[in-house]
Amino acid sequence: MHNDVFSLLESRGYVYQCTHPDKITSMLKSEEKITFYLGIDPTADSLHIGHFFALMMFRYLQDAGHRGILLIGGATALVGDPSGKSDLRKMLTREQVQYNLEEVQALSRRFIRTDGENPAIILNNADWINKYTYVDFMRLVGVHFNINTMLAADAYANRLQQGGLTFLEMGYMLMQAFDFVHLNNEYGCTLQIGGSDQWGNIVAGTSLHRKMRFVADETSSDENEIYGLTCPLLLTKEGKKMGKTETGTLWVAREKTTAYDFYQYFYNVDDADVKMLLKLFTHVPLDEIESIYSADIIAAKRVMAYEITKLVHGEDEAEHVLTAVKSLFDGDASGENAPESEFVVEGQRINVVDLFFNAGFVASKGEIRRLIQQNGVTVDGVKCASLDDMVGKPVGRDYVLLKKGKKNFLKVKFS
Repeated sequence: MHNDVFSLLESRGYVYQCTHPDKITSMLKSEEKITFYLGIDPTADSLHIGHFFALMMFRYLQDAGHRGILLIGGATALVGDPSGKSDLRKMLTREQVQYNLEEVQALSRRFIRTDGENPAIILNNADWINKYTYVDFMRLVGVHFNINTMLAADAYANRLQQGGLTFLEMGYMLMQAFDFVHLNNEYGCTLQIGGSDQWGNIVAGTSLHRKMRFVADETSSDENEIYGLTCPLLLTKEGKKMGKTETGTLWVAREKTTAYDFYQYFYNVDDADVKMLLKLFTHVPLDEIESIYSADIIAAKRVMAYEITKLVHGEDEAEHVLTAVKSLFDGDASGENAPESEFVVEGQRINVVDLFFNAGFVASKGEIRRLIQQNGVTVDGVKCASLDDMVGKPVGRDYVLLKKGKKNFLKVKFS
C-alpha cells in the first residue's frame, strides 16, 4: 500500500482539479482511510479509454486502503449527461440501460477489486432515485438549485450556445448531485472522483450537501464537508481527444475493439505522447520511464503498448498480440496470427474497395481509394494498383490477408 497516494497520483499526472486542495491532500496523505466513489453512466455496452483513466485512479486509491464505491447510473443514463455534447444524447430504453449496466459492471471488474482485501462495492443509483416521485424529488433537491447558476456551468452553457437545452437535461445535475449526498448519508462517502468534464456535477454535489445540511440545522463545520477530485481529459499533445480511431471509439470490450487493434492504437501514437501514457496507464516506475523514453523511443512504445494491453485485456491476450505482431513483421504472409474481421465474403470474388470497407478496415470508401492511389494497400502481399481490382478466394485456404500502410493487418474470410 502507498501511504501518500495523493503524491503518487500527482506525480503520474492524475490530479487536475480539487474542490478543497489542502483538505484533499491531507486526507489522502493521512493514515485514516476514507470512502470515495466514481460514477459511470451505462450509455453504451462497453467502457472506453476515458473510463479506463478514471478506473485507474480508483484502483490506486483502493490499493492505498481507501474504500471505493463504483456507482453505475441506471437512473442517470435514462436522462443523459449534457456535458461535452452539442445535441441531446440518444435516449435509451430501460431495457438498453439494463443490458449496458450489466456489461459495464462485468468489464469494470477487470480494473477494480470487488472481492478479497478491501473490496469495492458496485451500486446502481436507480435503487434510490426511482423511489421518489417527481414532486417529492423536486421539493427535496430542486429547491436548492438556482437556474442562473446552473446555466453558467459549462455543461449547460455550451448546450445553450450549440444546440438548445431540454428540461430533461437540466435534471441531470440534480440527480448526480443527490447521488453524492445519498452516498455520504448511507456509506460515509466523502470524496467523488471523475474526469474533468464532471467538474460542474461534482461541485453541485458538494454544494447540495452543504445546503441540505444547513436546512436540517446541522453544523457547518469542515468535519462534515464532502469533496471532489478530477483527472484531466485524455488529450494528445495536439489537444485532440485520445481514443478515437479511424473506425470509431477505442473500446475496452474485445468484441468492439480487438486486443490487436488496441495494441496497435497505442503503438502508433505520436512519440510526444508516449511518456504521458507510460505514466498514466502502466505501473512502470517513473525513473524507469525516463530512462526508457530517453534511450529508445521505439522500445518505450513497445513497453507502453504491451503494458496497457496487458492491463486491459490480460497477459495471455497481450502475449498473443506480440506473437501476431512478430510473425507479421518478420514476413509471415500467411496471416495466421492476424486479427480477423467479423465480415465474411459471400461468393468467390469481391471488389477491393468494397472488401476493405465492408470488413470495417477503413472508415469510408474514399479512404481506401486514396490509399490505393498512394500504393498503400496490399492483399496477400500483392500491391493493389487499381480501384477496379477484384479479390478472389485463394487456393488452399478460406481467407485473405489485407494490409494498409506499414503496420495494419486484417484477415477476412470467404464463405
